[in-house]
Amino acid sequence: MDFIEGLPLSAGKQVIFVVVDRLSKAAHFMALAHPYTAADVAQSFLDNVFKLHGYPDSITSDRDPIFISKFWQDLFALQGVQLQLSSSYHPQTDGQSEVVNRCLETYLRCMCSDSPQQWLKWLSLAEWWYNTTFHTSTQATPYEIVYGQPPPIHLPYLSGDSNIELIDRSLTKRDEMLRLLKFHLRRAQDRMKQFADKHRIDREFVVGDLVYVKLHPYRQVSVAHRRNAKLAPKYFGPYPVANRVGRVAYALTLPLHSKIHPVFHVSQLKKHVGAATISTDLPHSDIGSLGIKEPEAILDRMIVKRRGQAVTKVLVKWKHHLPEEATWEFFFDLKHRFPSFHP
Repeated sequence: MDFIEGLPLSAGKQVIFVVVDRLSKAAHFMALAHPYTAADVAQSFLDNVFKLHGYPDSITSDRDPIFISKFWQDLFALQGVQLQLSSSYHPQTDGQSEVVNRCLETYLRCMCSDSPQQWLKWLSLAEWWYNTTFHTSTQATPYEIVYGQPPPIHLPYLSGDSNIELIDRSLTKRDEMLRLLKFHLRRAQDRMKQFADKHRIDREFVVGDLVYVKLHPYRQVSVAHRRNAKLAPKYFGPYPVANRVGRVAYALTLPLHSKIHPVFHVSQLKKHVGAATISTDLPHSDIGSLGIKEPEAILDRMIVKRRGQAVTKVLVKWKHHLPEEATWEFFFDLKHRFPSFHP
């Protein structure tokens, strides 16, 4: 799963939610409008993917706030779906959707480069053409793998067959786009691996090695942003390697007060060389200090029975958390835990 953002406004939509099946390579493209929540994305998934295929065994995604929210994780955990999040600052972990994103952007660029505000009208056709295009990796089209039969034969349109000018213009444009898209897709697939291999470096560590870790304060809220970011250290540590996670990720032993996920892709690590140790402490921000949640507002309240007495229960919106992660708390307990909170 992934998102394509930064698109021009088209019929109120600005974002494309991309879901790709790892086995068949079949994809679904769903348009979303800003601002969207985890509940909106989940509803879009149910409306477009779940009704056709059911719940998947696992979902691979990046660490978008939607995918790491408590609402999203609890929803799929209750359905037995394993959530696999990418390692920090390494989008290649979710390479399948990243590749499809580039293909879809190529589609839309060919379709509506002259009128980019019309991309929403072409999204359904882009999904159809992608799913009926031959994939060299599977030696079949995604449509054949999913439905067990070839897609319906596409009948080319001969200009002038229809007396209705709008139909003639639309079908002629469709055939032109189809020829252009197949050319671009084939070229992109052939060159994709070649470009990816140029930037890959073979790098391995063993448990106990001291390594420096590269952080991006401007992208990670748990790392304090500093004014002199250009001249500030890019690598922090060194920290010992605690464990190897898979083939290209490592878990580090970070300080106890660290609020950073300890698993990093090998591209974000650099081995400590030499006897001299230059320690650079992690610059932590104050957001969510020590993981303690603080109430921000009360969204709703109700009267319930507790030990035979009527008490007030409130729906609490927590600071630095999404609205979907609001929880019901007893008002008396909330005031006892946070006496300075005045709703």
